Amino acid sequence: MPTEVRPGTGKQARQHALVELRQAILRGEMAPAQRLVENELAERLGVTRASVRAALIELESEGLVERIRNRGSRVRVVTVEEAVAITECRMALEGLCAAKTAVRASDEQLTQLADLGAAMTKAVADGEPLTYSDLNHQLHARIREFSGQRTAVELLERLNAQLVRHGFQLALRPGRPQQSLNEHLAVIAAIRARNPQAAEEAVRAHLGSVIDALRD
Repeated sequence: MPTEVRPGTGKQARQHALVELRQAILRGEMAPAQRLVENELAERLGVTRASVRAALIELESEGLVERIRNRGSRVRVVTVEEAVAITECRMALEGLCAAKTAVRASDEQLTQLADLGAAMTKAVADGEPLTYSDLNHQLHARIREFSGQRTAVELLERLNAQLVRHGFQLALRPGRPQQSLNEHLAVIAAIRARNPQAAEEAVRAHLGSVIDALRD
């Protein structure tokens, strides 16, 4: 079988580096405050230093990387207070998406949300917090997708990327998945009832609970 050929230069290489580094940060493979050494990353990814540097500049604009003068780049540390501020912004945007989904979603899409709710319930009952966390992300993504509110979706994707570490920690906190489950089921019920006001209020209540958990 032919070996995989990685792009070494040009636009394709920059995109390759961007995608790989972004995913490594979002999956937690690169820890907060970890130094990002261009030479090492270029060798690991099979691209030039220039491609890595361009990717790091883009990730800085997304809030995932910070560049420190005379010290290079590192994975950005998001403090609890920053996480709270981001979640406050999410309240408005995700509430809007839930309200839009309650009005616009097809019957098939509503069934998908119900199925996710059932899978989340099973994950909590089986004591599988990581599975629950993954389903949680899927549910929020579906609600955003079904809303048709592209501007809100783009803003939320940038905001949510910065909260990966905090969300992972919350998922492992004893008792948190059960509380979170009830909040998500309320969101699903309001959307399926096609009640946009109730859907928005349920999302705001859920994210208010997330803020309380972050502060604890």
